[in-house]
Amino acid sequence: MYRSVSLRAVVCLSTLFPATLLQAAPDAEVEALKQQLLELKQRYEVQQKALAVLEQRVRQVEDQPAAPPTKRLVKSPADMRGNQQVAGATSKGTTPAGGSSYGESLKDDSQPAQSVSNLYDEASGFFGGGKFSVETGLTYARYDTRQLILNGFLALDSIFLGDINLDRIKADNWTLDLTARYNLNNRWQFDINAPIIYRESTYQSGGANNGAAGVTSEKTVSNDPTLGDVNFGIAYKFLDESVNAPDAVVTLRVKAPTGKDPFGIKLRRVQDNTNLFVPDDLPTGNGVWSITPGISLVKTYDPAVLFGTLSYTHNLEESFDDISSTVNLKTPGKVKIGDSFQIGMGVAFALNEKMSMSFSVSDLVQRKSKLKEDGGDWQSVVSSDANAGYFNVGMTLAATENLTIVPNLSIGLTDDAPDFTFSLKFPYYF
Repeated sequence: MYRSVSLRAVVCLSTLFPATLLQAAPDAEVEALKQQLLELKQRYEVQQKALAVLEQRVRQVEDQPAAPPTKRLVKSPADMRGNQQVAGATSKGTTPAGGSSYGESLKDDSQPAQSVSNLYDEASGFFGGGKFSVETGLTYARYDTRQLILNGFLALDSIFLGDINLDRIKADNWTLDLTARYNLNNRWQFDINAPIIYRESTYQSGGANNGAAGVTSEKTVSNDPTLGDVNFGIAYKFLDESVNAPDAVVTLRVKAPTGKDPFGIKLRRVQDNTNLFVPDDLPTGNGVWSITPGISLVKTYDPAVLFGTLSYTHNLEESFDDISSTVNLKTPGKVKIGDSFQIGMGVAFALNEKMSMSFSVSDLVQRKSKLKEDGGDWQSVVSSDANAGYFNVGMTLAATENLTIVPNLSIGLTDDAPDFTFSLKFPYYF
């Protein structure tokens, strides 16, 4: 291309300056024209050399082998099932068509990246990494709520006559979870969970020293680490991930009232503050049996993993010897804790073979609870309904082939949710 352009330039120059004109021109003009012609020839030679270099580079690129297919960041358990089918053909000398893997060290018949497997376990709740697994988890939840109480009336649309009281509750909850799981043929899963709970709550209220508005008193209540409500579950994977379908797992959990129930705990008034009432003890369970069916879906869209969960909790009606919180008063009756449902969805990414991260939102909606004294009618408990929304940031870190570290931070989005919850879990596969 450059050669043709340069030759045209020389031809045009010859046309523009014919020999007769050159002979007739003064000697100075002839020398100038010769100098310009020499410069054009030099430029032509430089362009020829540059063209030769470019042609050599083109030949080098054309001689290189075809680039391998783009490496996938996520290799899901669905890929593993497909690779198991072609593993026999590969061992006989047949190379499987296509296929991509995670990193240069992974072959087409290799296991998925460990971070992806751990990610699947956490997203679906179906821990298929081994037949047996145990998990130790530590969770810390922080509550800090304030409530303004007005006891009086508004005069002249601007002046409040009565008592103004600001109550505050600060609570720190620590939970040690011990979980054991058994996975059967990567299809069924059985697990049991036992939480050990420690709670400490501080109650503050204004009006100390005979109702002084500017004086606040507080009282802290705590309990020793105590067993909470033990629960166990069954999970069944009824759908394996394919091109158009996700992994799907149905679960059924049953929770037993093994913890200390909240009914019959008396509220006592603090001596120096008539506005402040604190409980004698703190509960570690809800006191009733509950059944929770649910479903989890996980789908790979390389390089992301999408997941969603949906569950519904039904609390059974229970009778108690005492449902009153009044001191020196014992009132037998029945309790019907409101049912609840929870929904969540999120996205996760495998950052490398050892680590993945996830982001999700979840929401729990609970109906009002009801109490019924013996011989009386059912009455709804005021403010017992709740809507707790969370934004969750999680991570899975494959410490070893058998041990995974799973930190998670949940930030409360609504007033009914804790301010934040931080958990650290250590699943270990045998």
